[in-house]
Amino acid sequence: MDFQIILDELPLYFEGLLLTVKLVPLSLLIGFLLAIPLAVMRLSKNPLINYPVFAFTYAFRGTPLIVQLFILYYGVGQFEGYSDLTKEFNFLKGAYFFALLGFTLNTAAYTTEIFRGAMAQTSFGEVEAAKACGMSQFLIFRRIIIPSALRRALPAYSNEVIFMLHGSALASTITLVDLTGAARIVQSRYYAPYEAFITAGVFYFVLTFVFIWIFRLVENHYNKHLKRQEETIQVVT
Repeated sequence: MDFQIILDELPLYFEGLLLTVKLVPLSLLIGFLLAIPLAVMRLSKNPLINYPVFAFTYAFRGTPLIVQLFILYYGVGQFEGYSDLTKEFNFLKGAYFFALLGFTLNTAAYTTEIFRGAMAQTSFGEVEAAKACGMSQFLIFRRIIIPSALRRALPAYSNEVIFMLHGSALASTITLVDLTGAARIVQSRYYAPYEAFITAGVFYFVLTFVFIWIFRLVENHYNKHLKRQEETIQVVT
């Protein structure tokens, strides 16, 4: 490998890293905030509430992310009146907006189903105890179901975050220069695929390690009571 190529192009990779860091956490945050109410709606027995959310999650989980990006980036502009809208809101015609929109909707669909499953596993006794205390349905969701579901969903959601990070490499297919886009530019300049893509892989590896480390800290924080229970049982036995 020619390490001089890597050193010369490091500024380009850091620019790609900055775009990736701006794109992925923001889409995850918005997707997370959308997924909680959508997961609650998925638990509804009313088909007018449940079925539209099911259709949304099924559509975005059942099609490739790259197809979704292409439909948004190349297809939305065909709608009548969209060009007039972009004159008022200039950011709507940028590739970054469509990448953010595509990633947000995709991760929201997967996260909705993760949270729905976690909420459905809430102990019947916990809900009955909350009702006995006089809590309303809204209060039961806010204080009992959602907090306990988020703790149970952490391992599965951490995997979704990693998948989203790796899926963000598709942003380069709609002209954004993220980490993968930077690697493609380096490869086209020097015809050095190993130097270009192995360097991008190292950056993704480090980002993955950081995300896993953050989730490990969060899991340890929310599972402190379980560790205390284990220590108490060991002392008693």
